[in-house]
Order: sequence, then C-alpha cells, then structure tokens
Amino acid sequence: MNVLVIVPTYNERENLPVLAAKILDQFPYRILVVDDQSPDGTGAVADTLAAQYPGRLHVLHRTGLRGLGLSYLDGFRWAMQTDADLICQMDADLSHDPRYLPDLVAATATFDLVLGSRYLNGISVMNWPLRRILLSWFANRYVRVITGLTTCDTTSGFRCWRRDALARLDISRFVSRRYAFTVETVFDVARKGGRVGEVPIIFIERRQGASKMSGGVLLESMIMPWRLVLRNRGRLRIPAATTAR
Repeated sequence: MNVLVIVPTYNERENLPVLAAKILDQFPYRILVVDDQSPDGTGAVADTLAAQYPGRLHVLHRTGLRGLGLSYLDGFRWAMQTDADLICQMDADLSHDPRYLPDLVAATATFDLVLGSRYLNGISVMNWPLRRILLSWFANRYVRVITGLTTCDTTSGFRCWRRDALARLDISRFVSRRYAFTVETVFDVARKGGRVGEVPIIFIERRQGASKMSGGVLLESMIMPWRLVLRNRGRLRIPAATTAR
C-alpha cells in the first residue's frame, strides 16, 4: 500500500522537522505538507525538508483564504493526482503520535475511514485542563445527538482514508473552512453508507506554539451539525453501527 500523510501547517516551524523525522525515519510513507501562508516561515522549513527527503516529502504552498478545511481540500485534490492508496491526516503540533499510523493504516482493511479516537476507551488525553476535556467531550456528544453519527470522536483530526472513499466525497457541498471540516467529512462518508471505524490513541497537547482554537472555530462547530442535518433532510440514511470498538 502506498501511504500519503497530509500535514497542514500554520506557524509550525519548530514542530514540523521533528514530526517529519518521526514519520519518515520509521515508516515507508510519504508526507504532503500543506502550508497555509505561515508568517513564521514554516513554508521555507518545509521546502528545506523536501530537499532533505527527496521524493518522500512534498510541499503545497496555499494562497487565498486560510483555513484548516480549505487546506485539507487542496491536499485531497493533490493526493488524488498521485498513486496513493491510503491518505492519512494528522496535525503538525506533535499532539498526534506517529506511532499510531500503522494502526490506522491496518484498520482500512475493514473500514473506508478510520479515526484515531481519544474517547474510544474512556478519555485518553494528556495535558489538557479539565474545562478543555469537557468541552471536547461535550462537542462530540453534541454532534452524535444531532446527526445520528455513532463515532466516539467525530472531531478527531487524526485519520486515514481509503482512496476510493476519499474519491466519493462530495467536495462541492462542503462549507467548513475550519475544524468543523472534520465533522462534515465523517457525516458525508456515513451518509453514503461508508464504513467508519475508530482505533484508540493517546492525544498529547502541543508542547510548542499556540493553539488555533478561537471563538469563530467554536461557533462554526456548534452550527455545522444543524446545517448538515437540514441540508440532507429527507434523504439521510446514517448506518446504525459505523464504528469498531
């Protein structure tokens, strides 16, 4: 299997070299860095890494509107022009440990989309204050109640796609620019009868840099589940069981 790992970046110049080394020195994967016009020079760091790992690390420099969802859409389009069989997503801030990548990749033998879940076996989060844990847990509960999805960690940004499942995404209908993109993609897969699975991970809060969470991100995340349900009213068929325990 040819595996491509998409890593969106915005001001991650210190974390990116560490993450790239952890992935490329351990696993026979490729990386696509999608830099969103980082003012701290992350794009230049990514170009240096591409020279250090020729043919294994690629860089896509985005222009135009910024946003995590928009970065992933551009990354998906790039990936579909390659021979990648599996496409993974992960954050650049070292909160997603690359050691879980083989578990996500292996689970695609059964599932179309595999999520690295912080809540599959209780709460597996390190270095978050209690209010942040409660907010994240509530957000996932909120999404499940409104949409009917059964995944424990629908908002996880650590995931792996089968190429054919990614090709079936209805990208033209996506409206999320930020983190709500994670919910929108899972919903789209499940709506079409796709198999969504989860594998347990331990999430570790970033050690360097600043979180991208903001009031606008939270507001979009609160509105998105309702937009999805209303947009698909009358033709929504979420499978009764979409997760692996």
